[in-house]
Amino acid sequence: MEITKIPQIKHTQSGNFFVLAGPCAIEGEEMALRIAERLVEITDKLEIPYVFKGSFKKANRSRIDSFSGIGDEKALKILQKVSQTFGIPTVTDIHTNEDAPMAAEYVDVLQIPAFLVRQTDLVVAAAKTGKTVNLKKGQFMSPESMIHAVKKVLDCQNENVMVTDRGTMFGYQDMIVDFRGIPTMKQFATTVLDVTHSLQQPNQMSGVTGGRPDMIETIAKAGIVTGVDGIFIETHFDPANAKSDGANMLHLDYFENLMTKLVAIRKTINQF
Repeated sequence: MEITKIPQIKHTQSGNFFVLAGPCAIEGEEMALRIAERLVEITDKLEIPYVFKGSFKKANRSRIDSFSGIGDEKALKILQKVSQTFGIPTVTDIHTNEDAPMAAEYVDVLQIPAFLVRQTDLVVAAAKTGKTVNLKKGQFMSPESMIHAVKKVLDCQNENVMVTDRGTMFGYQDMIVDFRGIPTMKQFATTVLDVTHSLQQPNQMSGVTGGRPDMIETIAKAGIVTGVDGIFIETHFDPANAKSDGANMLHLDYFENLMTKLVAIRKTINQF
């Protein structure tokens, strides 16, 4: 599916990839607006179509005492304010059928988490809202098998669907990205590479997921070379004190430099 068929994502004539970026979770209004403002400045400067990302709640936590959110409606209203303030689309994850119509009232793109992408009722509930649906590839799934998740959305008469690779489990505590999957999934859907969750190190003894943010640039560059349509990246101005997934987020101060490099690579690739 062509990127131009994702109606909520604004496009430029730059030939650039698009970016879904923001904090892992909405921690409050000030932090969300602060991050969004900086990301809008950078993406406008580099002519990168941009979607603000933020989870309104975190249902898949390693420990019962992990941060799960500030309240569903409160967080969704913050996402709506980000969209209205900066004139950009927003994306958030949903975890239950009931989440779909609720979140659809506030955001433009509904994201299905990797662990839930085979849940037919959830995928269908998201598709029936008419919003763009971003399907995270399960860590346990082949790229080829994602066509079935995509078809569930299409069968609901919703053509606004994309898939996001977030790595594949390697053993018990590591993730790898098989870049052969990018051209495979591009055959049937707009394809995004999640360059932060692909570097997670789950199932740590502490119960807190680890990560390799030092490898974000490497993975992102490889994704652009492979031809991804979009890049998904979680970023925060203080990852060390972020309330969720700080271990694998990119510091906001490094975002512009990374995007500048990726844009240069894409321009080179576009010449061939």
